[in-house]
Amino acid sequence: MPSLFISLDHLGLVPAHRGKVRETLDLGDRLLIVTTDRISAFDCVLPGGLAGKGILLNQLSAFWFRGLVRFLPTHLLSTEDADLPVELRPHAETLRGRWMLVRKAERVPIECVVRGYLAGSGWSEYQATGSIAGHALPGGLREFDRLPRPIFTPTTKEETGHDQPITVARMAAIVGTEVAGELERRSLEIFERASAYAQTRGVVIVDTKFEFGAIDGA
Repeated sequence: MPSLFISLDHLGLVPAHRGKVRETLDLGDRLLIVTTDRISAFDCVLPGGLAGKGILLNQLSAFWFRGLVRFLPTHLLSTEDADLPVELRPHAETLRGRWMLVRKAERVPIECVVRGYLAGSGWSEYQATGSIAGHALPGGLREFDRLPRPIFTPTTKEETGHDQPITVARMAAIVGTEVAGELERRSLEIFERASAYAQTRGVVIVDTKFEFGAIDGA
C-alpha cells in the first residue's frame, strides 16, 4: 500500500508551480510533473489526502496521453523509471508512479469543455434558458439525459478562483478565429474518440475538459 504523499516539500524539493493536486519541477528545457495524494473538490483542497490517489491519477493521465498521440501530439515524454532525472533518483521510490516528464509548452488560456450529457452547471443553465453556452437544446430534456450531440462550452483559464464560461465568439476574440476553430474541432474529436473507447469498458464520460499548448510554435 503506498504511503500518503502530500508535497514535494517533504523531499526538500521546491516546485516551480504548485497546483491543487499536481506540483511541477522546472528542469530547464523540460518539466517534471508530480501528482500528489491531495484531494481537490470545487477549487478547494481538502485536509489530508488519499494514499495512492496520485499514482492512480498520474497513470490515468499517461494512459490517455499515450492513446491520443496516434492522432494528436502531446507533451508527454516519459513515465519510465530509467528516465527519471539523475538528481531526483534518490527519491525514486517515493516518486514512483507519480511523475511524468514532459516538454514545455506555451499554454493557450482557454479551458476546452465538452459536454455529452446534461449535468452539473449545464443542467442549471438549461433549466433557466433552454440552452448551454449559446447552444440551443430541445425542450423537455431531463437531468443526465444524453445530448443530441456533444457540445463545446469553453471557459476562461483563471489563475485564481473559478474559470468563467464564455461563448465561442468570446474565445475567438481572445485567441483568434483560427486557433478557436482548431480548439473546438480537436476537443470534440478527442471527446468522441475517448467516449467510444470508454463505453467499450463500461464507462460513460459525461463531460470533460482539455487544455492545449504550443510547442516550438506549433
